[in-house]
Amino acid sequence: MQFISTVVLILVTIGAYLLSRFLSSRYQNPLMNVVVVSSALVIAVLLLFHVPYELYRPGKDFITMLLGPATVCLAVPLYNNRNIVKKHLAPIILGVCSASALTAITAMSIAQLAGMPKDIVVSLGSKSVTAPVAAEVAKVNGGDPGLAIAFVIVTGTLGALAGPAILTLLKITSPLIRGLALGTVSHGQGTATALLEGEQQGLMAGIGMALAAVVTSSIIPFIAPLIVHS
Repeated sequence: MQFISTVVLILVTIGAYLLSRFLSSRYQNPLMNVVVVSSALVIAVLLLFHVPYELYRPGKDFITMLLGPATVCLAVPLYNNRNIVKKHLAPIILGVCSASALTAITAMSIAQLAGMPKDIVVSLGSKSVTAPVAAEVAKVNGGDPGLAIAFVIVTGTLGALAGPAILTLLKITSPLIRGLALGTVSHGQGTATALLEGEQQGLMAGIGMALAAVVTSSIIPFIAPLIVHS
């Protein structure tokens, strides 16, 4: 019985994704973001049929497991576009490093000025990196892993929803810049959105996401004490 329910719920998740892809291609609207719409559809199904999360968890874990091979597959566009990456390597590294540092410092500084508790201030510093990294960074530096993951989800969702529209509004059409921006600021969700735009965008988003995780986890231990005690 458990096996059947797991298979059914996996199919529900895949169906939600395919439907969201169709809606996204049919209606060119930022609100038709694939990640947001598919998540909303799965949640709606679970609530409608009173399916407890514990029953859904095995199917979710199976799909999450596939993220590893999917991430490795980003090596294919990296290899195909290796000459482009080599040509722009210095600007890529400089841009992502500066953006990651500025994002973390700005978020924590605003929270500190607003008088928020230390755990919130520190947890906000890793809002633009992937959830596992954010949780560990927060835990090591006195933040709350749960809060960190919540901030990551909100940041990723907002970035995936509004990021492409903002970049278009600013007349930024370069696949490299669009991909780097989405991956650096909105981690996995931004990378998923960038992949829908094209191979180069997805490649650069993956690079941005990886570099942002390294930079953020490296600087938070040094800047967090300065901001919290300032």
